[in-house]
Amino acid sequence: MTEIKQDTKIKFIKSLLIIGNILLAVPSILYIIQKKTIYPFNSYFHFLYETPVNRLTQTLLYILILTFLSIIYFLLVKKRKELFTSTKKMFVFIAINALLFVTILPFTCSDVFYYLGIGRLDSTYHQNPYYTTIKDFVEQENHTKYLQTDTVLAQGYHNDWADSTVVYGPVWTIICKIVGGISFGNLDFALLIFKFIHVCIHLGNSYLIHKIAHKKIFTLLYGLNPFVLMEGIACVHNDIFVVFFILLAIYFLCKRKNIWGSVLSLAMATGIKYFAIILLPFFIIYYFRKEKPNRRWGKCIQYGCLFMIALMIPYLFYLQDGQVLSGLFIQQEKLAKSFYLILTEYFNNPTISVTQINHILLVSFVIIYFFTCVVLMYKKNILFRTEMKKANYFIMAFLFLLITNFQPWYILWLFPLLMWQRAENIKWIPQIALMSEFANSIFLTYGEGWQNGIPFTFVFIVGSLGIRIINQEVKRRKKKWRN
Repeated sequence: MTEIKQDTKIKFIKSLLIIGNILLAVPSILYIIQKKTIYPFNSYFHFLYETPVNRLTQTLLYILILTFLSIIYFLLVKKRKELFTSTKKMFVFIAINALLFVTILPFTCSDVFYYLGIGRLDSTYHQNPYYTTIKDFVEQENHTKYLQTDTVLAQGYHNDWADSTVVYGPVWTIICKIVGGISFGNLDFALLIFKFIHVCIHLGNSYLIHKIAHKKIFTLLYGLNPFVLMEGIACVHNDIFVVFFILLAIYFLCKRKNIWGSVLSLAMATGIKYFAIILLPFFIIYYFRKEKPNRRWGKCIQYGCLFMIALMIPYLFYLQDGQVLSGLFIQQEKLAKSFYLILTEYFNNPTISVTQINHILLVSFVIIYFFTCVVLMYKKNILFRTEMKKANYFIMAFLFLLITNFQPWYILWLFPLLMWQRAENIKWIPQIALMSEFANSIFLTYGEGWQNGIPFTFVFIVGSLGIRIINQEVKRRKKKWRN
């Protein structure tokens, strides 16, 4: 009788997460049933889309569902030993929840339509997206006719980024080209393909985390996190691919002892988003940790060259001149959802400009990073856990201090190295990831606009610091109680 009650309890807790995810998906499913197609998807930042429900009510409903999902998520992680008695059951449950997010339309970000648009521009119309924008191409003579038959290109044309050339590395552009090419210009089909690819990548990430860490907690912290599912699958952000290639690089390094595979995988990650290069010296020096410093320098140069060659090869498909690298700077020229936006808004006549602050922080980052790598080069006892803590702190600094155009989904960058962090950070990183989703709900109420990045930043910073303080207080009380 006790076993039956326990089994019923387990099924009940698991079903709560599935029910919560279904509730999150209902508005999207109803929208698709009503419209019969995604195109044109103009309900950007509307949770319930075209309904008489006002935006504030929609936002509150979304927050309630997100709160419910967050509570169940942490409960599942806490009770993991009872709820997931086998690895197979754990992965089946992760897959079921991931598939539910395929049905959720990207109502908090429209970037996926830009991805698909440039993919179509590249694959079908043979335009170089690093030099030609979607808007430039469509507005050329006789090219507007394509909007009548190609809904992928048409949706991309109406996107906010339609007047920008590609801001990502060539690996991502090639992925978009493949998906855009096999979509046949049908937006519904294109989005569905892309979402299923992201589900596969998500499951691949969960599997790699399991193979590397051999602990269910890390697999579940990533695999069932509502933030990861929302940004990685529902909103189809490319950061989930970066996570995949970084994890693959770690898998080759730690489990296969294959430095070639590790460096090439890291080059693929960097070929999507450039921050991944931060990890390169840590991986190479760790692999050759038993060598003398002079040998380490030589190996860093050797495999650094291999990395650069692997990174530059995809660029050859698009290279005409230096403009192909302009994506490195386009996003950094924008201000959004960062403390730089607050400085600009509330300090109109500062003694030092926002640009100067960013440059000072960048120079400081480079100097500290350089000397950290040099010290590591001569270090005798190199422990992977210790160095991955340092590496993640550099990624955090890059993420929260250097990026002027911060976006919530960038927090995905912190998940590949989560398993080597201090206990408080292992808890804190998934928590602040969810906090970013709550902060982003401000846009559901007030709509898109750069000025709404200010309340987002306040909520995110205060919420993240508040979570940190609460975690420390809980830890202190537990320690006191044990003593």
